[in-house]
Amino acid sequence: MLRQLSTISIFSLVIMTSIAFASPADESSKGAEDKAGQVKGPIIITSATLSSDSKAHTALFEGAVVARTEEMTLYSDRMLVYYAEQTGNVTKIDADGNVKLIKKDLVVTSKTAVYFAEEDKAIFTGEPKAVEKGNIVTGTKMTYLMKEERSFVENSRVLLENKKGQGSAEAGK
Repeated sequence: MLRQLSTISIFSLVIMTSIAFASPADESSKGAEDKAGQVKGPIIITSATLSSDSKAHTALFEGAVVARTEEMTLYSDRMLVYYAEQTGNVTKIDADGNVKLIKKDLVVTSKTAVYFAEEDKAIFTGEPKAVEKGNIVTGTKMTYLMKEERSFVENSRVLLENKKGQGSAEAGK
């Protein structure tokens, strides 16, 4: 049964994040190496409201959602987090509305995004735009392989900053 939580005490949020969003940092402290699809360190998620469904192994965060890890921050209006029954590790995140991912110098914005933890990849749709060091990439769909720091963009348009200060060069017109 789905429970709507309008106000969450700090205690229950800490309990929820430590159980449902346990991270592999706990395993790495036992000597295990980082594995693909495992987030480094804890995931801290804040929002106006949280609804959890323990049978479906999901948590729905709504209203100014911010998910932070050691390596990135993900913002959205609504975020549905799926987690594994046995471990509590995050397996997938669906983010909707004003999505913004910040990782080092990279900022990606879109209307929606889906993050797949096992593959450590995010798919951005709804006018995705990536900006890094003055270079801008847009398209209809962006797939970002985080660990490899590679991306695939459908129907791309690229604006490259001219490093010599002579304007910019545009590709994909």
